[in-house]
Amino acid sequence: MPTISEKRSTFRDLHKSGCFVMPNPWDAGGARYLQSLGFKAIASTSIGFAFTQGSPDNGVPRDVMLQHLRALVEASDLPVNADFENGHSASIDGVGESVRLCVETGVAGLSIEDSTGDAANPLFDIETAVARLKSARAAIDKAGGEVTLTARAENFFAGRPDLEDAIARLTAYADAGADCLYAPGIRTREQIERVVAAAGSLPVNVLVGSASEFSVADLAAMGVRRISVGGGLAMAAWNAFVQGATRLAEGNFDGLLRERPAANLNAFFREDRATRGF
Repeated sequence: MPTISEKRSTFRDLHKSGCFVMPNPWDAGGARYLQSLGFKAIASTSIGFAFTQGSPDNGVPRDVMLQHLRALVEASDLPVNADFENGHSASIDGVGESVRLCVETGVAGLSIEDSTGDAANPLFDIETAVARLKSARAAIDKAGGEVTLTARAENFFAGRPDLEDAIARLTAYADAGADCLYAPGIRTREQIERVVAAAGSLPVNVLVGSASEFSVADLAAMGVRRISVGGGLAMAAWNAFVQGATRLAEGNFDGLLRERPAANLNAFFREDRATRGF
């Protein structure tokens, strides 16, 4: 297994050219299976993990999230990017402390949102958001600077779909030390190309779902460097679970899978463990 430093170096290199897909597992088994498919990096999904804990998104305590991130890091040879929500702190100094702890889990990258969690005022003002990002940057630099810092402008997720404001935020975050920029929720070619142009030399992450009209090649041609799916895989699994469970509650068994999944997972994990010397 590569060292933490090697994983972080690999992750940084992935952002230098081309375009890569970074899927989001929510457990060790998913991380191992995604590695077997040839992906070069993975990311956590806050909502996917939250549901496994019986919690809503943004409802998992920091210590539990840190344990989860460490488990993902230890599960595979792939670099892990942490969906670290808004830094698990309302204060500027608290963000720095949370990031310090996150770096200690071994992640290769982490993202910080500018969302407040307050429906009435869902985004930090730019000045505060910049200060929070600088606190995260300082914590990473103090730890050696190997971890890739992604800054997220949450306008489109927070009910404030203002592209001009999102770009102004991302530009400010770039100046504050972000290594990668991310505006989840942008979907049109114009929106994506505007963000990529505003990012200049910095890589841009784009979130895609089943309704995306673009392929990986399309996004790469627009200059997108990194593609993630957020909670997409987790929601696909939950959709199958809810449908099957609902039919079961109605007295029917036709929502249950009578055959193994497309992959024989029992055989896969047995062989995988043997390969790793377990």
